[in-house]
Order: sequence, then structure tokens, then C-alpha cells
Amino acid sequence: MSGLAEAVETVLRYRRPDPDCWDAVVDAVCTEHPSYDAERVLVQAGTAITRHTDRIAVDLRRQQGAFGTAVGHGVTVRALALAGAGDLRALPALHRLAEHGGLPYMRPQARVMAGLPPAALAAVMRTKLRRDSDDYHGNTTTLEVLALCGPAAAPAVDDVAMRLDTQFAYDAMRVLGRIGPPADATADRLAAYATGRRTSADPYRRRAAWAHWKVTGDPTLALDVCGAAVRSGTASHGLPFLADLGPLAAEHAAPVRRLMESPGAWTRTYAAHAYWRITGDPQPSVPVLLAEVDPAWEGSPAMPVRQAVHHLGEIGAPAAPAAPLLRGILAREDRLKQPFAGVRILADRAYVRTLTDALEGING
Repeated sequence: MSGLAEAVETVLRYRRPDPDCWDAVVDAVCTEHPSYDAERVLVQAGTAITRHTDRIAVDLRRQQGAFGTAVGHGVTVRALALAGAGDLRALPALHRLAEHGGLPYMRPQARVMAGLPPAALAAVMRTKLRRDSDDYHGNTTTLEVLALCGPAAAPAVDDVAMRLDTQFAYDAMRVLGRIGPPADATADRLAAYATGRRTSADPYRRRAAWAHWKVTGDPTLALDVCGAAVRSGTASHGLPFLADLGPLAAEHAAPVRRLMESPGAWTRTYAAHAYWRITGDPQPSVPVLLAEVDPAWEGSPAMPVRQAVHHLGEIGAPAAPAAPLLRGILAREDRLKQPFAGVRILADRAYVRTLTDALEGING
């Protein structure tokens, strides 16, 4: 096995690899004939390659050519690596890539860009949204990143609202809800979805009702639609929205608590979180959430392990019994194994961040 192959394998396998391994990855990318394997992990590196950002920025300019207009694969790799490290020198290249269809088409890889300031990132995503008017992946990944930008995505309201009458409506609703009051011009259209005038699809109705509350400040519609879903005992996807409503959803506390005994792990997790948010009482919720934290979890999306860890951290000090387990998981050297190599470092780093934040929340 060559030195580079060993370095790539090491950064894919271990959470705290020797910095020399990242040195080898950067060396392999910043050459005339870069390695595909090295590129694949460099995009996921985040702040692990901070000490190399000057070199990567220089190589990015080389890849862009004499006029700074090239938008090939090499430009994408280097711009995303800089973006993941939070380096603003990625922005001009990202704008060019957005104009010419060169940004990632997978949601996990697109989230790499969230290392940049939200307002600057939202401007890039707005460019991409206008360029990818009818492209499926272009829309879904762009709306995913815009939702991460929150209120900073307000300048894109009109572009996002155009998606409410398309197959991208559900993702658009999430963005509008995250933007909040600056998107209040979309309230009537959201209400049409929430009340079933626009569609009878339950997931759309719940998301639309939640977004309507976020843009208008009026919780009535969200309480009605999401509460009805939870009272039915079958629509657990209403639970995160009731959790967001918190004490406003007090009338729904009883059916939410019953769902904490659901046979579905995701439903139990959502219900435990929602019950705590609604009532402020952590005692019934902590054991349910703690039971979902499997120390042997390898990243399967079928299990709500990371979500349960996150909610324990939100609860804080009353979740102290979870701290030893979380510390043990965080001390592991090996990364999660199930995510494929193209996103493994990203998935594991997100889990590590969730564990770290949870312990900070529990420890005050």
C-alpha cells in the first residue's frame, strides 16, 4: 500500500489522524495529476486542513486559469475544501460554479459550504436557484443549504416562493419557515397547503402549517394541523413541529406522551423531545432518549441515535445520567463505519459535534 493510500485510509478510519496524513492528502491534490481518493477526502476535511488553506487557495487560482473563469472539477474540489474550512476565498469560485452548474448535487456534500457566513452563502445559493430552475438535484440541494442559512436567506424569498407550486414545495416550505417574518408575503399560499386547499398530502400540510406560524407568528393553524396529526396516533411527523411550538402546544401533551411508548424508535424519540419542550418536564423524556443512544451505532440512518443525543444536550443538566455514555462514545478513535467513503468524514464529524455540544449542554 502506498503512502498516499495509507493516509487516505487513515483519515477515513480515524477521528484524530496524525496531521501528516492530511499533509499527504493536500500534497496529492495540489499537483498536476491529483488523486481522486485524495480529492474525495479533502472536500470533507473541514478545519483539519486549516494550516494548508493558503496553499489550496493558490492552487484554486491556478485551476481557474489566467482569466479566473474555469469551473471544472478541480475548481469545485478546492473551493469546497476552502468553504469547509470557513475560508472566504472560496466565495468567488463558488459564485462562478453556481452560475455554471458546478456545485455538489448531494445534500451531505452541499452542507460542506455551511462553514461560510450565512449571508454570503445564501447569495451563492440564490444564484444557483435561479440557474437550476427545473433541475431536481439542483433545487433540492440548494434549498437544503438555504434552510441552513436561516433569516440570512431572506433576499431569496421570491425565488424560493416560486417553488411552492412545484415538486420542490416541501423543501421550499422549510426554507420559508427558517427565514421567518421576512417571508410573510407567502402566508396565504402556505395556509392553502396547510388547510388542504392546495394538496391533501399530510406531510405538506404539517410542514406548511409550521412554516405559516414561523412567518406570521400566529400558531393557530400549526396547532390545529400538527395537533390533529399527533392525536391520530399514526402521524409522528407532527411531533417535531409541536416540539418547536413548545408550551403553546400544551393541550396536546397527553397524546404526545402516549407516543413515547410507540414501537417506532423515531416516534419515541420525537415524542420524548416534544413532551419535554411542551411541558418542561424532563423526567419522562430522559430515559426514553437515553435508551436510543446505542454506543455500538455505526451511522445507520434507520436509528435516531444522533437525534437522541442532540435532544439530551438540549435538556441539559437533568440529562446528566447520559454523560458517561456520551463521553465514552466521544472518546472512540474509529469513525462511524456505515456511511460510504464519500460522506463518512462528514457524517462522523457531525456526530462528534453533536456529542460535544450535548456534553456541553449537560455540563452547563
